[in-house]
Amino acid sequence: MTLPWTEMLIRLALAAILGASVGLERERKERAAGLRTHMMVCIGSALAMLVSTYGFADVLGTPNVSLDPSRVAAQVISGIGFIGGGTILFLRQNIVKGLTTASGLWTVAAIGLAAGGGMYLAAFVTTLFAIFILWMLHPVERRFSRRFQSKAIRLTVDDKAKSAEVVNKIIHNDNLDIQSCNVDRHDSNYIISFKFKNLDKKELKAMIGEFQSDAGIKEINWNK
Repeated sequence: MTLPWTEMLIRLALAAILGASVGLERERKERAAGLRTHMMVCIGSALAMLVSTYGFADVLGTPNVSLDPSRVAAQVISGIGFIGGGTILFLRQNIVKGLTTASGLWTVAAIGLAAGGGMYLAAFVTTLFAIFILWMLHPVERRFSRRFQSKAIRLTVDDKAKSAEVVNKIIHNDNLDIQSCNVDRHDSNYIISFKFKNLDKKELKAMIGEFQSDAGIKEINWNK
């Protein structure tokens, strides 16, 4: 079984266009994997599907030879994990970047397989959904994440007794839902870090104003 060269060109070109559509969104946000990376992944996946399906037609019918046309294409899904893994950065505890880009590359690889297999509608619809998820849902995600994001505050004091006073004051405040507390010593200073759950902006502002009026506190940092 062979495939006309015109059909082959259509499938590869469609894969390149669909990959570029998703890559443009990543390029707009200056992610590690942008336009060219997504195009290469998509068109490469399409070629793998074509090779897997039609590349071994010349040996079909040979004695003791059996072919599974899905085996080459199946390796794309696992192999793309190496590229996706390279876009993931573990910055510090609970802070990981690049997961969305990695999942986008995995999706683009699947789009390429669909385009290479002649499933044009599935490839096109998946591309539309991918762009919608990456672009249109991002503001919604940010709005909800800010609402439920933990508030953190870091205080720097130069006295051990003062650090104990600040910690006791916060811990014994029944209105605060404390998620974590940490005290570190840096040179002659004591750094107190607190993370709170469900702390609204008014409560955070009142707490910061109270600490700013305390002469024993040298520095205050917090996330907005």
